[in-house]
Amino acid sequence: MEYNNYEIVDAEVNVQELSRSFFANVYKYMFLALSISGILAYYSAKTGWYVEMAFSETGLSPLGYIIMFAPLGLAIWLQVRFMKMSVGMITGLFLLYSVLIGVSLSFIFLIYSMSSIALTFFVTAGAFGSMALLGYFTKTDLSKMGSLLYMLFIGMFIASVANVFMGSSMIDYVISFMGLFVFTGLTAWEMQYLKGIATDTSLTTTERKKLEFIGGLKLYILFINLFLSILRFVGRD
Repeated sequence: MEYNNYEIVDAEVNVQELSRSFFANVYKYMFLALSISGILAYYSAKTGWYVEMAFSETGLSPLGYIIMFAPLGLAIWLQVRFMKMSVGMITGLFLLYSVLIGVSLSFIFLIYSMSSIALTFFVTAGAFGSMALLGYFTKTDLSKMGSLLYMLFIGMFIASVANVFMGSSMIDYVISFMGLFVFTGLTAWEMQYLKGIATDTSLTTTERKKLEFIGGLKLYILFINLFLSILRFVGRD
């Protein structure tokens, strides 16, 4: 009986170690993507490269539309096909995605002051961290809430695409307001979902590595969208 107790303790310790390693890598990939995107966004805006490439005399250039929508297609493809990809391919596409997002975010440095961007980043980090902790430690099942929030997110995305051509400030305000609730809620849901993956001992080493990248990608996307939702309330200079 005593031997069995030791086995149970060893199994629990192993699960805890797997979970710590999983989340350490998830956040490592998330912060790597944020760093790449932030540096590239700043560089592209300050050198004028973004304006030259993304705009023409009549508005957005063809390359501008590619910069705007390519990250979406890449993110969907990654999340749907990642289990059939090699770890090397996932790594390359993950880095490519962070580069594309960095270029597409260049506009914020043309519209907002550095102080507004910095303040928004820290506010976003606080809100994101709080909801991540809530999702990790809560005993409440958030699966139903996650399904509802994802439906709202799809609706917000469709409205955002339509508003690119409509240019309505009211629609933009409503989308931003909804985003505050949708992306904070999805952060909590995603953390609870990732916690379940992190403690799954049936996954192979390769499967865990792939899921670490996808977990980092999802949290990165949620952070960026929450950041943009909050930034829109800061006000333009």
